[in-house]
Amino acid sequence: MTGPTVVFAWRRTPPPLLIGGAEVSQQLLAEEFVRAGWTVIYIGSHEAPWNGSAQVGHLRKHLLSHGTEFEEASGEVRYRWNGVSCRAVPQDRVEKALREVLDEVRPELVVTSQEGAADIAALARRTSRVAGWLHSVSANSHGVLHGGPHVALATSKFVAGRTQTPAGTQTMVLYPPFAPAEDGPALSAGSAGPDNRSGGVLMVNPIPAKGSALLHQLIARLPGRRFTLVEGWWDTAQEFVDYPNVHWVPRTYAMDSLYAGSDLLLVPSQVEDAFPRVIVEAGLHGVATIGSSRGGIPEAVGKGGVILHPDDVDAWVQAVESADRTGLGQEARRRAVPLVRPCLPELAAAGLIPAAAAD
Repeated sequence: MTGPTVVFAWRRTPPPLLIGGAEVSQQLLAEEFVRAGWTVIYIGSHEAPWNGSAQVGHLRKHLLSHGTEFEEASGEVRYRWNGVSCRAVPQDRVEKALREVLDEVRPELVVTSQEGAADIAALARRTSRVAGWLHSVSANSHGVLHGGPHVALATSKFVAGRTQTPAGTQTMVLYPPFAPAEDGPALSAGSAGPDNRSGGVLMVNPIPAKGSALLHQLIARLPGRRFTLVEGWWDTAQEFVDYPNVHWVPRTYAMDSLYAGSDLLLVPSQVEDAFPRVIVEAGLHGVATIGSSRGGIPEAVGKGGVILHPDDVDAWVQAVESADRTGLGQEARRRAVPLVRPCLPELAAAGLIPAAAAD
């Protein structure tokens, strides 16, 4: 291999399988390194780190459906995705795979996060600069700090404010990377198309932690509003099957048409979300957010929406009915567009990569 090398290593699946915001953010950053001329290796597992469930069948199916060639031997799947060299291994071989890569190429940078990341960081820092990416304020996310990464990448100012870094670890805010909204027949706020009447309300990941209890009350009290719900961490479709004003969408990577068909996003989280990607993605389509006052949600919304206490049902009903969708949608787009930017210069400014390698 020639040129600088970066390794993404963790115990979750490598691209292109996406579960949540952490997977999306890391894949986009990995692809930015590719465009900058880096060699990018992504090590992950085809077994879920939280329960060991097998993901290899899903991975094979996804790669085949996209015409992506792969090699499989001794429990490992190797393939390339958008220029990224991916290795999916069993959980008990993640560190072995990382050692092999460290010995072979001695990468300039290793990025790790989430489950078991402290051990990965401690192993990688023997040969390379290490970044521990803090995708949330949970103990699972902040556990990487015990491995002594050189830099902790906090995904928002809120997360940075809750971070207690060990000696020798620098904290920097790295807002998630975003791709520009795809061109297409996007609807302006308040407009309607043949299959999308105005007033469409969108929510992603309708589970209890993300505010599904409040969502049920809004759906029941606003029968004239169309609610589009997108499956997130798990399938809760049966909870909403009896509502005539609900359209359920199975988990999808193609969100642009859903943003285009809605003029309001709901983020009623009960938990302290770090910096929900969905808020910025919706903003890129001119869609405003009504969000909970928890965690980093107000930071992500800015002036592009309305912030309410997650327990004030009456206020949420009133906001859905009366929010200035056009004006707030314009503010949401102004807030979101600057976040579609190159991230490598920010890593260079923190000393993680050479400045010359950030272009």
